[in-house]
Amino acid sequence: MARATHIKALALLPAFALAGLSVACGAGGNGSGGSQPSSSAAPEVPSVSKDAKLAAMVPPAIAADGKIVVGQDQSYAPNEFVDSSGKVTGFDVDLGNAIGQKLGLQMEYQNAAFSGILAGLGSGQYELAMSSFSVNPERLQTVDMVTYYSAGTSLAVPKGNPDKISLDDLCGKNVAVQQGTVQVDDLTAKSADCTKAGKPAINMQQFQQQTDVNLQVQTKRSQAMLADSPVVDYAIKQTNGAVETVGQPYDTAPYGIALKKGQGTYAQAVQGAVQALIDDGTYAKILAKWGLSTSGAIAKAEINPAS
Repeated sequence: MARATHIKALALLPAFALAGLSVACGAGGNGSGGSQPSSSAAPEVPSVSKDAKLAAMVPPAIAADGKIVVGQDQSYAPNEFVDSSGKVTGFDVDLGNAIGQKLGLQMEYQNAAFSGILAGLGSGQYELAMSSFSVNPERLQTVDMVTYYSAGTSLAVPKGNPDKISLDDLCGKNVAVQQGTVQVDDLTAKSADCTKAGKPAINMQQFQQQTDVNLQVQTKRSQAMLADSPVVDYAIKQTNGAVETVGQPYDTAPYGIALKKGQGTYAQAVQGAVQALIDDGTYAKILAKWGLSTSGAIAKAEINPAS
């Protein structure tokens, strides 16, 4: 999506939002704000074969134990979440597993607060980060990123849009967002425009997990929310239309798999694996499984910054 790494001042979770959060929140949340879906009904993606040439490009320090440790915030359905059976699943998980198969390695997913994942990558806690990170110049100063999808930001409101919310005028409105995302930056800028125009500032309500953001809108505690387009689309499905979008996605940007800089041919190995999955059709099958728009599909995986 368009998730950002740097952290703005974190808003405390309002006391009134605590009521009913057991519906879907915490590390086991599904990102929908509703009951946790099961991934068992979704078709399994066929296994792919190891590519010995790509596998040889993975640094020995990473490949030695036969696995890649992946940092994720597993509250962001349909990209990464924990389903009703307790299984970690989602688009990023399926694609990550296929990447691991291409490289002959197991993927070990570790749940973490989104805002701390890239710091964990830099410290060596994780060997790869795949959690709907958008590619942006700030991030590329500290990590390399391999592109794999393209998503924008969507505005969502309670069904029927009772407050007649629009992107053109969020001034004075209660808008929920997940902490650490680019939607925080977006709302900060929009709020500054409001005050410059003599209008009330946007009341930005920040929550640690996307599940909580979705629940805020579903229960009409917030008038609107901003999140990545595939996440909003999935939330609409999972809440049976209790929320709806307003307008079209905007600020489209690629998602990137984040890798610590200075690791030889590791980025090339991951890029080669993603490209192989695009070329052999596995990538398209994973998109279809999760109902992701083909308009977000990419034809070429790229390493950023370009070497």
